[in-house]
Amino acid sequence: MTSTSNLPNTVHHNPAQACFETTVDGHRAVLEYVLESGVMVITHTGVPEAIGGRGIAADLTRAALAHARAAGLKVVPACAYAAAFMQRHSEYTDLLG
Repeated sequence: MTSTSNLPNTVHHNPAQACFETTVDGHRAVLEYVLESGVMVITHTGVPEAIGGRGIAADLTRAALAHARAAGLKVVPACAYAAAFMQRHSEYTDLLG
């Protein structure tokens, strides 16, 4: 499991569970994905309501996209949040696959 600690919330990559995760105030937030032929398909981003509004979903998404870039993967944002995030942040358009 690797850590991305330069983000406001520390995000851990858990490849065995195919997710990026963080725990804030005792609540677990997660971004789930599947790998398909060199493509990271982001399937779900979930942040409990109790810790919403703190940029946690954005931190999870940034960590996943940074990992995809470093690993040479393309990204398909199948979850609505990840799709909207990638539309708002043009620096990630090169990852779209």
